[in-house]
Amino acid sequence: TTLEFFYVLCCLCCLFVCLCCTIPLDFVFVIDSSRSIRPNDYEKVKTFIINLLQFLEVGSDATRVGLLQYGSEIQPEFSLNTYTTRAEVVQAVRDMKHLATGTMTGLAIQYTMETEFTEEKGARPLSMHIPRIAMIVTDGRPQDTVEEVAAQARQAGIQIFAIGVGRVDMKTLKSIGSEPHSEHVHLVASFSQIETLISVFQSKLCGVSEMCEVVDHQCQHICVSSPDSCVCKCREGFTLRPDGKTSESECSDGVMDLVFIIDGSKSLGPANFERVKQFVSGIVDSLDISKAGTHVGLLQYSTKVRSEFSLGKYTTAQDIKRAVSRMQYMGRGSMTGSALRHMFEQSFTAKEGARPNTQRVCIVFTDGRSQDDVSGWATKAKDSGITIYALGIGKAIEQELREIASEPDEKHMYYAEDFEKMGEMTKKLKSRICTEDMCECENVIMFQQQVSEQLKNLMQNNILYFKCFSNMFFTNCSQKVKITYSDKKTFNT
Repeated sequence: TTLEFFYVLCCLCCLFVCLCCTIPLDFVFVIDSSRSIRPNDYEKVKTFIINLLQFLEVGSDATRVGLLQYGSEIQPEFSLNTYTTRAEVVQAVRDMKHLATGTMTGLAIQYTMETEFTEEKGARPLSMHIPRIAMIVTDGRPQDTVEEVAAQARQAGIQIFAIGVGRVDMKTLKSIGSEPHSEHVHLVASFSQIETLISVFQSKLCGVSEMCEVVDHQCQHICVSSPDSCVCKCREGFTLRPDGKTSESECSDGVMDLVFIIDGSKSLGPANFERVKQFVSGIVDSLDISKAGTHVGLLQYSTKVRSEFSLGKYTTAQDIKRAVSRMQYMGRGSMTGSALRHMFEQSFTAKEGARPNTQRVCIVFTDGRSQDDVSGWATKAKDSGITIYALGIGKAIEQELREIASEPDEKHMYYAEDFEKMGEMTKKLKSRICTEDMCECENVIMFQQQVSEQLKNLMQNNILYFKCFSNMFFTNCSQKVKITYSDKKTFNT
């Protein structure tokens, strides 16, 4: 009946309101400020914190935020009751100064538990059941013990997220973070990759459903919930498009078909394979992924070649990154040549989603010597118009990288001694893909226009003639083009 229908509707509305209410947090950032962190990487940590704050509702009755840095000693920056607006917190983060001393992570956890999460410093009473969150960001091995004090902090009701950057031992991170570790412990290859965790923490921090979780918001970067709606925001360095959902990236004017070829050999190891996945996601975040924009495909190779997804499979960055995160490590041999052959013969075909008149780019990532020849298939691919970037880590062979990379190789070949330096390589690669190749494409178009103009002039002077199946210029032609000069030389094309 109509009455029953409205009763059910009212119940659903009440449930929806409950799901969408904003849950306050007591949130403390614990930031490694040791000397091993370079100044530019320190700035990236600050940017990460600022971006994370964008989807937290900061206020005395909402989420309260505190932050401390640590090196050899503890440097409290502000407590949970210091600021009551997001703008104040953001400015305080921007004003932070790098300590550049030791790495006393255990001491920092103890200070957080015993001092920062006290009512005197702004933490609300346990009886209010306000979630207490500590997010620890570190880049190295602690100089003190962490396991026991971290366990005490967790037992005291503090939910700990542990983020490791670079050469941090995963065992150490797991001894710090809360369980399940899959939700609370994260390791990225470099500080350039830390931004990829923003969307991950957006859904995991509160552990409750908000508006962004119960509606299809379609935000490309960050969704921010309010009691009755949600809005999309961009990470720092991006601007929101007029559609209010997608973000303008540094590559927004460049459209390409991009295929990754990822080394999945046993020499890489499972931990580094996860870092490679973070690297791919970082590149994807810098591209304009859409149906009309850039398309991405990915091959993983070991003894065999496996297509993880084709160019035509996904049209959003979120879907691509989700597919990348699901990739399973192959962990056997290293047949780079076979992967290049697969890319050349299959990846850039119409069947796989490659588009006509679209720039074709391939990024090859390897960490060691190939067990087969790479030169032949790389040359065929480059001769067909595919631009290849070769990225090597660790034991990768320089000569092989040069054979794979497009010319000039100093602009298309990148090498890093270890994964700690991978962030610099990633940054350079992003810049190169987003600028030089687009310029090269524009130069080709300009060249084609100039050639067309010259050919028209030659035709008007009856110097150039064609035998075509059609009279249309350069359409359905299977012909010989004869250019006659005063010296009677003839050239056939």
